[in-house]
Order: sequence, then C-alpha cells, then structure tokens
Amino acid sequence: MCLATSGAPPVDMSSENSPADAADGEESNLLPPLNFDVVADGIYRSGFPDASNFQLLKTLGLRSIIYLCPEPYPEANVQFLNENGIRLFQFGVEGSKEPFVNIPEETIRHALEILLDKKNHPLLIHCKRGKHRTGCLVGCFRKYHNWSLASILDEYQRYAGDKARVSDMRFLELFDVSQVNLPFHVVD
Repeated sequence: MCLATSGAPPVDMSSENSPADAADGEESNLLPPLNFDVVADGIYRSGFPDASNFQLLKTLGLRSIIYLCPEPYPEANVQFLNENGIRLFQFGVEGSKEPFVNIPEETIRHALEILLDKKNHPLLIHCKRGKHRTGCLVGCFRKYHNWSLASILDEYQRYAGDKARVSDMRFLELFDVSQVNLPFHVVD
C-alpha cells in the first residue's frame, strides 16, 4: 500500500532542536514507540507504533514507513498515515521462531532498496517489537555501508537482547549486498 508523499523536512534530533521543541513544549505527548532509535540521518527504527506515539512521529516529518509484518495495518494507523501524507511500504515477513526460520532474502533486499532511496526519507522501519525483522533490515543497511560484521551483530543483539536469534545473525553474515538494485538517489 502506498499513500501520498509528504514534503516535510526531518526534525533535527540534537538537543538544541528536539522533537519536544517542535511540538511547542508538549513533551508529555511525545512518547516514542518501543525500541525507537535513530539509524541514520532521516532513518528511524522502532516496534509497532500506536496512537500514543503519533505526536512524536509527526515531529519527524516522515515521508515513508517500512512495515515488516504480514498483518494488515490497523485503521487508526492508516488514518494517521493519510492525514500526514506518509507512504506505507509493507513487506510481510513472518515472525517465525527458530529453528525453522526462513528469512526471505528477496523481500529484505527489496525493503533495503526502498530504504536506500533518499526520496523515501525521512523514513521509519518497524515490525512488531523492533527486534528481529527490523534488526535484520537495519543490519543489511549497515552491511551495505561497510560496517564490520562484529558491529552489525552487536547492534542487532542490543535490540534483540536475550531473544537474539542465531538464524538472524547467520542471515546477516551471509546477506549479499552486491545483489541489491540501487535506486537513483542512494543514501550515502
């Protein structure tokens, strides 16, 4: 599903110009989704956002969301996207548990192509908890940017915690970034 695009600029996340400043001091309304963090300039990650997170997401000036779950997007979230001109890119990656996890490489590669295209930024990547599926896509993004495997796996493990999956880490190790079809406006 793709919705209209917003031209809003990203919010500077520095202490001088925080999302709280952008919301005119309504700090109590700026609740981040689970596992929310900045991945890179104009790229954010999190668990599934709900209505309590919409005010913070609004301050980010999002153009796109990459949603990595197969379940339909809730109506309240679709309404938020429509009201804010945010496009939704849904990639239905199953949230299976080990040992029979089959991470669809082609799907992750296509999501990475959307992620690398600057015309989609600012962008939020999320799955249910912001751990495994999101961690795999962010890890592939890091691999594209030549991070060491040790650093990629360390970041993955920080979000996955004691739920880190050997199959996810093996996927990250073996993912071939040379197979990614680069968009015209690539993230540096």
